[in-house]
Amino acid sequence: MIGAALGLALFVLALPVLVACGYLLVLSVCSYRLPAPAAPNPPTFKFDVVIPAHNESAGIAQTVTSLLGVDYPAALRNVVVVADNCTDDTAQKARDAGAIVLERQDANLRGKGYALKHAFEQRLAAGFADAICVVDADTLVTPNLLHAFAARLARGDVAAQAHYGVQNPNASWRTRLMRIALAMFHQVRSTARERLGVSCGLRGNGMCFSTKLLRDVPHDAFSIVEDLEYGVRLGKLGHRVAYVHEADVLGEMVSGEQASRSQRRRWEHGRAQIAKTHGWPLLREALRVRSGLLFDLAMDVLVPPLSKLVLAAVGGTVAAGVLIAVTAEGWAALRAFSFATWCLAAYVFAGWLHSRTGLRGLVDLAMAPAYLVWKVALGFQKPQANKPQEWVRTQREGERR
Repeated sequence: MIGAALGLALFVLALPVLVACGYLLVLSVCSYRLPAPAAPNPPTFKFDVVIPAHNESAGIAQTVTSLLGVDYPAALRNVVVVADNCTDDTAQKARDAGAIVLERQDANLRGKGYALKHAFEQRLAAGFADAICVVDADTLVTPNLLHAFAARLARGDVAAQAHYGVQNPNASWRTRLMRIALAMFHQVRSTARERLGVSCGLRGNGMCFSTKLLRDVPHDAFSIVEDLEYGVRLGKLGHRVAYVHEADVLGEMVSGEQASRSQRRRWEHGRAQIAKTHGWPLLREALRVRSGLLFDLAMDVLVPPLSKLVLAAVGGTVAAGVLIAVTAEGWAALRAFSFATWCLAAYVFAGWLHSRTGLRGLVDLAMAPAYLVWKVALGFQKPQANKPQEWVRTQREGERR
């Protein structure tokens, strides 16, 4: 009786893990490559590309130069740097590189969300652009970025997200694993969600919004994960984010453990807060109105980080195996946890394929268990007591060296 009760309890615990891992399996299966829509020829859409920057003197010129070098008519695009609460010469270096510069000082309202709100208000008032893009200050872009965004605007999309990848994958084993991890999170998930006709979500870097959308739905998102917050808000109002798979924004990822720990802790804490406040209400509303868009958004924020899913699936498989050995009960739980583990393996495999890291990537995956243990340990650490609106700037690789 005790064995049967334990087996039933373990099976019940397996169900949410199975649902989350099954969701990732569906996305993995649906993540095969999409065709790219054609951009208007000749180009007609005007763009403001906004770079939120806080003390980015070391690299801002490189990012501005990358954006000014895109394959798009100069008369149809501006590069705008909002130097937010800077104490260095970010603004001057951005001007010297050819950007329009907005300087903002506010001791109380600090952070990327407030910088974006200020820039959006200023550029909407200027009345130049049909759409406003956001690119982080440590980013290089592919030359086709604005043509790819224009293709989405031409077919009626009001929000779009470019592929967000890793600029420096060979800086360390950590950044190489990050390339595969981002391929899972950004490419596998986003490609599949685009194929399924739902919202691919916003990633903070490489976003594009029509000016009409920004007027109708102001960007009033100021949390640590303001992109996720605003994407959820758009979804609730029925707006999907289109995935722009053929254009890249490549951000610089930190290779050191200390900077990585701080960055990952902020991200995961931010996502956990969004899941807590929006996840279950989104799911209830999705079931009430039978909306695939809202259901997918709910799953996206409710599905735990991969590290926690691996721990739950593998740990549950081991626990079920021990229970069977001792009591001969728990076969249903073993099958559920085992299938969940295979779902995760398929998800990781799809991410490796999309990352195009080849055999080197497979070798790097040998470090994944240590990386997962590190990430799980972060989950038990309390986040730093920063105000939600404060800039918490991650040290760049060049500065670290």
